[in-house]
Amino acid sequence: MKVKVQDDLCIGCGACAAICDDVFELNDEGISEVVVDSVSEDNEESVKEAIESCPTDAIEEI
Repeated sequence: MKVKVQDDLCIGCGACAAICDDVFELNDEGISEVVVDSVSEDNEESVKEAIESCPTDAIEEI
C-alpha cells in the first residue's frame, strides 16, 4: 500500500500523524507528509483510519 498527502488540500490538523505517526508527520510548514515509501501491513488499518479521518480528504491511496 502506498499513500500520498495532497499538500494543497492539507490544513495541518495533525489527525493523520496522531493516528499513525509511523507513516505521517507534520513538516516545518505544518503540512502533513508521508515518511515511508510503502506502508507496512502492520500500519495499513491505521492508515485507512487516517484517510477516513482527514477533514479535507487530502490523503489518498496510490
